[in-house]
Amino acid sequence: MKKSMKERLAILSDAAKYDASCASSGTTRRDSTSSGGLGSTEGSGICHAYAPDGRCISLLKILLTNFCIYDCAYCINRSSSNVERARFTPEEVIWLTMEFYRRNYIEGLFLSSGIIRSSDHTMEEMVKIARDLRTVHGFRGYIHLKTIPEASPALIEQAGLYADRLSINIELPTDLGISQFAPEKRPDGIRRAMGDLRLKIEDASEPTLKTKRRKRFVPAGQSTQMIVGADGANDATILGTSARLYGSYGLKRVYYSAFSPIPDSSSKLPLIKPPLIREHRLYQADWLYRFYGFDIGEITSVASDGNLDLELDPKLAWALANRDGFPVNINRASKEMLLRVPGLGTKTVKSILSSRRFRRLRLEDLGRLGVSLRKVQPFIEAEGWTPKRILERSDLRQMFSPQPEQLTLF
Repeated sequence: MKKSMKERLAILSDAAKYDASCASSGTTRRDSTSSGGLGSTEGSGICHAYAPDGRCISLLKILLTNFCIYDCAYCINRSSSNVERARFTPEEVIWLTMEFYRRNYIEGLFLSSGIIRSSDHTMEEMVKIARDLRTVHGFRGYIHLKTIPEASPALIEQAGLYADRLSINIELPTDLGISQFAPEKRPDGIRRAMGDLRLKIEDASEPTLKTKRRKRFVPAGQSTQMIVGADGANDATILGTSARLYGSYGLKRVYYSAFSPIPDSSSKLPLIKPPLIREHRLYQADWLYRFYGFDIGEITSVASDGNLDLELDPKLAWALANRDGFPVNINRASKEMLLRVPGLGTKTVKSILSSRRFRRLRLEDLGRLGVSLRKVQPFIEAEGWTPKRILERSDLRQMFSPQPEQLTLF
């Protein structure tokens, strides 16, 4: 019996929850009030994702279909999985997007899909959706397409003309893991697709000689996602792969998705999912690498097994393991050293550098900037403050570790 639109929406929106790379940051501002059409990348709505500046972005996040010809062991939608299947036509996705927008439920679309018939066939249908939304319906909202790496470069290029962001999932941090759990996927093909997309993005960013304008092509860049905890790779391996992806392909974001055990899964997969705090620590370490000047080796060298400390954030764990570099004088230290102080973020460091030009800063001045004094006190010197022997205390780690909690039966 044919499923209703509501039933298919429930299935395909639930199936899309495993895709973490659903962010909308980095796009150019488009507003229909000045250019005509419908929609905007800015505005209010239901919160589904956060931009770096704190804006809430609402997105319709669905799969075109959860049918798939591939049999990736970690995927709930693999061909051998015993899940309820559903499929939308391109016209139905377009209708849903427009109707959800008109009701102010969403500000954009995040569209992924299982692979049906072939990579090119699936990609053609996704391109049709984005193209018709833009050209036929005048949709100016955000569009994020999860592309198929085995699809032809011409189709990927077409997708980039209509989407704000494209993403190609690397899936697992090592080639060995991919060959073990997703043998039908080719790591070299995924990397080649990422490289081609980077070249197209860079080419479009150059102004033409005739018009001096830049071509609009994937303005929010490309991203990818890695599954954490499925193949046994430690955090050093995962973050090392991320660093290479950032450097080689100019990615905007690498997303980390904790492996979730699925029904009737392979015996090779773990039975228990990794703690969600591990995913959180990976994001924190990723942030340190991209915005705080840390090397991956520094972040992951704290523990001998190459994994991040689950009790402490990566910067604090690094500082405790490298106490000889502290305390840092906030009135004299460079920006690079200030960024390494636990509790000091990029905005706070910028405020410190600006304020100390006019007077010497005291500890209470940091408190006025919203800094946690308890966290920074052992690691800084300020006017009228020195940590004395706090850094030498053997129980310094215990001062920051979370307190044990009494478990309850109810």
